[in-house]
Amino acid sequence: MPVIVLEARDFTSSLFLVRTWEVLSGCITFSLVASLELSHDPANVSQLNTFRTLCMFTWCFFFGITLLIHVLSVIQFHSLIPISWKNLTLTVAVLGASMSLSACVYFSWIIMNHQHPTVISVAGAVGSFLTLMAYTSESYILCNQASEQRGYMGSKGGLLKILQLWGGCQMIPLVVEVDGGLPNVVQGWQRWVSGMCYGVCVLMSLFTLVVILGDLAGRSPLPFKKFLAAFSLIGVLLYVVATVICFTKILQLKEIGQTISSLSVGLVIMETAIASITLLAYTVDLAFSIKLLCDRSQA
Repeated sequence: MPVIVLEARDFTSSLFLVRTWEVLSGCITFSLVASLELSHDPANVSQLNTFRTLCMFTWCFFFGITLLIHVLSVIQFHSLIPISWKNLTLTVAVLGASMSLSACVYFSWIIMNHQHPTVISVAGAVGSFLTLMAYTSESYILCNQASEQRGYMGSKGGLLKILQLWGGCQMIPLVVEVDGGLPNVVQGWQRWVSGMCYGVCVLMSLFTLVVILGDLAGRSPLPFKKFLAAFSLIGVLLYVVATVICFTKILQLKEIGQTISSLSVGLVIMETAIASITLLAYTVDLAFSIKLLCDRSQA
């Protein structure tokens, strides 16, 4: 089968240019950060290394998948792949923007608060910001296309599911580092219950994403919309539990008179804020799912 390449005018399209921007800025950013030696407080080495690893994983993963999408788009080979291309590209763009925002904030926080800024570290922070702007630009372009070109992931329900997956990805390293940094504050059952809630929700989000990207909804033994409503309900219940535990940790910090590092306190507040945002996303998604089911039953 002959390989079809884009026409000359397609190489100057906004989508082609912004994906080139993503690949270049992502490559430059993780190369700069990889060559950077962080000098931080020995008491916080484990926590800071975890977030640096999360940043590096974000930049490397989305660089790789964006480069693959870019190449497949150029040679027009994506039609032979058994996935929903429009849902895949929008998911990568929006999730890439969300994860790049987290990486940009984490890395800037590490640099500004825990070591003296250098030329390389400042360049890495600028590169992370440019990567964020690139994915945000692609998200804006794709979300403003016609509804049939966006696919399900471009709808309100799809964007909420991307937000839910983003929240779960942030919560797992946060709960590990918060609990590890506060061994005398966080009780064992809180650690296990929180981890279970976040883990189950991430697995549900990944399952939903695989079904949508693989166009497998029609093969479901039950209406897939009912599955989505059930997943949203489970997510609301689990995140209610997790959010209550987060607020309990804050109260425990206030009651304890011992000295606690500002980093650990900041991580607890961050975990609570992201858990609350993700809970809101599940709640709104559940409302949309119930409305959809009611409209369908009345029709």
